[in-house]
Amino acid sequence: MDTRSMIDGVDVTTPNPSDAGSGEAMAQPFGEPEPVPLDPSRNAKVRLGDRIFRGLAEGSGVFIVALIAAIGFFLLWRAVPALARNEENFFLYGGNWITTDTSAMHFGVLDLLQVTVFVSVFALVLAMPVALGIAIFLTQYARRRLAGPLAYMVDLLAAVPSIIYGVWGLYVLAPVLAPAAQWLNVNLGWLFLFKTGTASVIGGGTIFTAGIVLAVMILPIITAVTREVFVQTPRGQIEAALALGATRWEVVRTTVLPFGMSGYISGGMLGLGRALGETIALLIILRGTQEAFGWSLFDGGFTFASLIASAASEFNDQFKAGAYISAGLVLFVLTFVVNSLARAAVAGKGAK
Repeated sequence: MDTRSMIDGVDVTTPNPSDAGSGEAMAQPFGEPEPVPLDPSRNAKVRLGDRIFRGLAEGSGVFIVALIAAIGFFLLWRAVPALARNEENFFLYGGNWITTDTSAMHFGVLDLLQVTVFVSVFALVLAMPVALGIAIFLTQYARRRLAGPLAYMVDLLAAVPSIIYGVWGLYVLAPVLAPAAQWLNVNLGWLFLFKTGTASVIGGGTIFTAGIVLAVMILPIITAVTREVFVQTPRGQIEAALALGATRWEVVRTTVLPFGMSGYISGGMLGLGRALGETIALLIILRGTQEAFGWSLFDGGFTFASLIASAASEFNDQFKAGAYISAGLVLFVLTFVVNSLARAAVAGKGAK
C-alpha cells in the first residue's frame, strides 16, 4: 500500500516497505551499479600469478645474498693457508709484499689500501663537481635538441675500454700534464700532497695522472645517475619558484638540488665503487714501487686490483695465489663497506 501526501500541491507517493515482497522490484539508488559477480576461475589465476611473481622476487633476492656470501666464503677459504704462512707482524698493517719463498712469506696490505683509497678519493673529488655541473646544465639550462646529444656523448665515455684509457693517460695525457705537475711540485712542494714522491713527476706514472684518468672514467656513471634524478624534480615546484620571481639558479639551488641530493650521493658512491676496482688503466699508468707510500700525488704504487693483475703468473701456486686472494678479500670488504655507507647516507638524506 502506498502512502500519499500533498506537498505544495504536488502528489508525493512513498512506497510502503511491506510491498517489497509483493513482487515489485525496488529501484537501485542512483550512481550505485549492481555488483558484478566475480569469476572464481579468474581469481584463481590472479592469485597463482601473484604467488609465482612473489616467489621469483624472493628467490632473486635470496640468490643475490647467497652469491655474495659464497664469494666472501671462497675468498676467505683460499686466503687462510697463505695467511697461516705469513710472517708479517700484522697483515693489515704490514707494507711488505714478498711471496717468492712460500715457506716464509711477508705480505701486508697497508700500502695497497692507502694507494687504492687515495687515488679513488682523488678521482671522486675531481669528478663529482664536473658531473654535478653537467647534470644541472643538461636538465635545467640546455635546450632539448642540445641536451640529448650532449647526454649521449657523456654516456659514450663509459663504453671506452679501460686499456684505451690507460694507454691514452700514459702516452697522451701525462706529457700534457707534466708542466702543471712540475709547477705544483716546485711551488707547493712544502705541502705533503705535492711533495716529491716515489715516481717521476715528468714521467707521468703517478697518482696525479692516474687520478685524473680515473675521474674521466667514473664521470659518466655519476652524471647519468644525477641527471636521471634531477629530471624527476616535480614540475609544479619549479614553476612555482619561477612564478615567485626566482632566477634559474635560485630554482636549482632551492628546488632541484634538495630534491636530487640523495641521487647525487648515490651516483658518487657508485663511481667510488667503480674506481676502487679499476684494474687495467691503473696497471698501465701507475709505476709500482716497494717504497712506503707517502700520501703525495706524485707517488707511485699498486692498488689492490692492479697488484693482483700484475701477478697473474704466480697463481699456479696455491700459497702465492692465496696471498693475492687475501688482498682481494680486503678489497671485497672495502667495497662492501663503501656501499653500505652510501646506502646509509642516502637513507638519512631521504629521511630529512
